Amino acid sequence: MATFGYFLSSEEHRPDELVRQAVLAERAGFEALWISDHFHPWLDEQGQSPFVWSTIGAIAQATSLPITTAVTCPLVRIHPAIIAQAAATSAVLTGGKFQLGVGTGEALNEHILDSRWPPAAERLEMLEEAIEVMRALWSGELVTHRGKHYSVDTARLYTLPDEPPPVYMSAFGDKSVELALRIADGFISTGPDAEKVQVFTKEGKRTQGGIKVCYAADEGEARKTVHRLWPTQGIKGEASQLLPLPRHFEQLAEMVSEEDASGKSACGPDPEVHVEAVGKYVEAGFDEVFISQIGTEQDAFFDFYGREVLPRLR
Repeated sequence: MATFGYFLSSEEHRPDELVRQAVLAERAGFEALWISDHFHPWLDEQGQSPFVWSTIGAIAQATSLPITTAVTCPLVRIHPAIIAQAAATSAVLTGGKFQLGVGTGEALNEHILDSRWPPAAERLEMLEEAIEVMRALWSGELVTHRGKHYSVDTARLYTLPDEPPPVYMSAFGDKSVELALRIADGFISTGPDAEKVQVFTKEGKRTQGGIKVCYAADEGEARKTVHRLWPTQGIKGEASQLLPLPRHFEQLAEMVSEEDASGKSACGPDPEVHVEAVGKYVEAGFDEVFISQIGTEQDAFFDFYGREVLPRLR
């Protein structure tokens, strides 16, 4: 049976608000947390982008819920040795309930240190080596690594959890799915792709899926909120991985209709609409489903889901 978590949007909210939402999520009956890891938001309208590792530390002291990054890119912006230390510390602070979600990233966040954005095949190579480096450091041994993409010189992590944090990988294309099956402990997706879920389940790997919704008293207002804050949901193709600045996404978003932006999100006050949308992820076979409320109606959302939606889903 699937468990249900809350997806914290670092693009929309200040870190103190994210901590408050994590507390409300636990009170409402959510069983775990996702949190996005960004340097820039997708759009200036979203308005925020706190440092995820500080926020995780605060959340770990305010709730008892497991936390997964959805997702961290340990390739360019931050060296994998530093991500290894951050993940280990997060695992200690959560009592071993931290999962490191990783992916090959977006130029939006990673170009800030190097304007060259490697092609997808090279990023997959980098991710495989980055995971190798992180796991070596989680052993607690002294690590020296001279690889194709990364170097580590006589480094050792002293603060470690009892067990290394599991690594979950976001995977879209066939090559990334193949790599995730080979090296990751679990699979992350933001679409209800039953075929991919079954592939990972057969290999004994856990799966996590995420969906964005917008609760509001009026469905039309909810759809407007989604269109204003997340028109990027209607942008197709590889643009999300290749464009470097929020203004570029804003330019593309001008061509996204309200219907295209909100079509994948449950909108409005009808609990059955939300149950149906989230239920697609349950039917796809995900072990955990994470739900994000778009916009500022967070308190009303948690009340609504705690009373009307989570009981129906369970």
